Amino acid sequence: MPMGMNPGMNGAMPGMMPPQVSSGSGITPSGTVMQMPGQQFEQSYIENILRLNLGKTGTFYMTYENNKDWNAKIFKGRLEAAGRDHIIISDPSTGLRTILLMVNLDYATFNEPLVYQYPGVAGNPPTRSR
Repeated sequence: MPMGMNPGMNGAMPGMMPPQVSSGSGITPSGTVMQMPGQQFEQSYIENILRLNLGKTGTFYMTYENNKDWNAKIFKGRLEAAGRDHIIISDPSTGLRTILLMVNLDYATFNEPLVYQYPGVAGNPPTRSR
């Protein structure tokens, strides 16, 4: 190991900062989130789309690898919450709540129009089938 290198520093020289690269995300190098002027929309990630449609009833198709009992499972319920790694649905007739992991989600269907806001275009109305 070259002189002055510390094995716990991942090869960085003491006192040297790695170059700062813009992520385009509005976050400062210290980790503070900046409010971008005129930017009032969420990015088009599945959890954000689901959050725009809380309260709607959907069918969630999940796949579970290496499961001997069931490899795929279908859940139906009212969408209560959506996070980066999970979905919470409830059965309106029983009140039973289920947490589904996003990593297992294949796709979801809804029997009504969805609210969807494409990044960069504020206020898109729900799309309707013809």
